[in-house]
Amino acid sequence: MKRGQGPTIRRRRLASELRRLREAADLTIDEVGEKLECSASKVSRIETGHVGVTPRDARDMLELYGLTGDEREALVQLAREARKPGWWHAYKEVFTGTFVGLEADASSMRAFQALLVPGLLQTEPYAREVIRAMRPDSDESETEKRVAARLARQQLLTDPTPPDYWAVIDEAVLHRVVGGPEVMLKQTKRLLEVGQSPHVTIQVVPFTAGAHPGMEGPFVILGFPEQADQDVVYVDSTPSGFFLELPPDVRRYSLMFDHLRAAALSPDDSLALVADAAERYSAG
Repeated sequence: MKRGQGPTIRRRRLASELRRLREAADLTIDEVGEKLECSASKVSRIETGHVGVTPRDARDMLELYGLTGDEREALVQLAREARKPGWWHAYKEVFTGTFVGLEADASSMRAFQALLVPGLLQTEPYAREVIRAMRPDSDESETEKRVAARLARQQLLTDPTPPDYWAVIDEAVLHRVVGGPEVMLKQTKRLLEVGQSPHVTIQVVPFTAGAHPGMEGPFVILGFPEQADQDVVYVDSTPSGFFLELPPDVRRYSLMFDHLRAAALSPDDSLALVADAAERYSAG
């Protein structure tokens, strides 16, 4: 799939356009709800992208905003395309948020993790151990569903048009023994393998760097190919995580990531440190 053409980003794009057109028509959310005989909360949730919009609702809203002809039909068609299920629909019990849809559309991702290997870089055994530890109340079948879903997400990096992926991890990730030396050996080898890909960059923030901006918690900055689709920050600090889209917030996290890259070892030295860890786990 071409980057930026999935249903999640289309829904986000449509929501932004509907909000812009409503404001241009000088209508409040309450007024739109009253005129279309629906709740103001429904209009609000459509404009924030929390819920999809049917082609009929989109047409009604656009008519109210005075949009006609081909422009209106183009946005109604966008509403149709935004309702198509993505590949992750098969894992709807696992993926409850919009992150995976935005991730699938991203042309660039800048990620930081301090405690574990980022999900897109995890091996199957490592992912299984992490999921078991983080969800001790889950039965084995649910665990396996989550492992399968995580592995499906990783196909993004082997896509014919993969995103540029830049991961910065804390050195602690290499020392935290998840699942035992054998699991860690496979995981460190996986990092070395993926780190050779032209579209993947891995850096490690060494212990000697001391305090750094990433101590606030893990995050991912998602960038998209279309200029109209602004960057989004996903902060993974709660069970469901949350998104930041306001330009000041995105700039703040972009600056944090720049400082993390500066504090980290170079990509070559980082992979050398990973290789040292692999050798250590190889020795048992």
